[in-house]
Amino acid sequence: MHLIVKNRKLPIYIRKLEALLRRLPAQHVKRKEIEEQLARRRAGYRGEQSLDYYLGFLINYFILHDLRLPDRDHHFQLDTLLISPYFILILEVKNISGTLIFDDHFKQLIRVTPEKEEGFPDPILQVERHRDQLSGWLSGQKLEKIPIETLVVISYPNTVIKNTLLNLAPHLSKKVIHSGHLLTKIKALETLHSKPLLTPQQLKKISRKLLMSHTISNPAVVPQLQIQPHEILTGVQCPECSLLPMIRLHAKWICPSCGSLSRDAHFSALNDYKLLINLTISNRELKDFLHLSSMYASSRILHSMNLPYSGSYKNRRYMMSLDD
Repeated sequence: MHLIVKNRKLPIYIRKLEALLRRLPAQHVKRKEIEEQLARRRAGYRGEQSLDYYLGFLINYFILHDLRLPDRDHHFQLDTLLISPYFILILEVKNISGTLIFDDHFKQLIRVTPEKEEGFPDPILQVERHRDQLSGWLSGQKLEKIPIETLVVISYPNTVIKNTLLNLAPHLSKKVIHSGHLLTKIKALETLHSKPLLTPQQLKKISRKLLMSHTISNPAVVPQLQIQPHEILTGVQCPECSLLPMIRLHAKWICPSCGSLSRDAHFSALNDYKLLINLTISNRELKDFLHLSSMYASSRILHSMNLPYSGSYKNRRYMMSLDD
């Protein structure tokens, strides 16, 4: 039986792009770009999810998804990490359709479709760099030495994999596989690494330290897309018809368009606020963002949420978490 030590969650970047589409005018010049980027990232996430079927057959593995670890002044992120008593395996998952050509000379990945040809960074180089970074992290934690293997997993089943010589080179076939071959490849690695190097207690120790070192990414999506703060629409969005803004009356939110009522629609608005604007908020900022009529109304909402805060009464800022 395997143990999922860290579950896969919807990536923060996807959540931010979704929030941005909720908060930009319908005719905003950046909408198409955001929609295309969101579609690509959702496809990548679906590719990672599709591996869960195969991972469910594993025995005696600790599994960690979306692990982000420090490396000096930077961080590196692992799609999926498998830890066994015999070896560690890093999986880099790519959900890309078409024909993939691994250019070994220029160290790049070329995707060919009927519409176009486009280049990507070489995922083999990427996962091998992650192996070196993970090895350095383990050494820095004074943890047990164990072989680290890597695989690039193509989750889209109809993708054609080639190299620049039009035939998959032997070394590439050991590094790049379709997801349907994952279990066969892991069996081969188990044959190669047949001597147990970690006890169950050591497996737990490594997994615990990895979890403790994991840090949540908080990408600055709004500045990256060159969107100005004043372009983000404020107010509470109707959960039924998506109108902005709803009206607060007698501790309820009322939609002036469809007439639906809600007591807690402001939670979704605050979720968008923390994703797009800031993880901390003042009483006045909450009042302005939710279009409340008074500081008293915003204060009541903040107190009902039991958020941690810092600062004196007049300068108090309430703290939210991306994990919530």
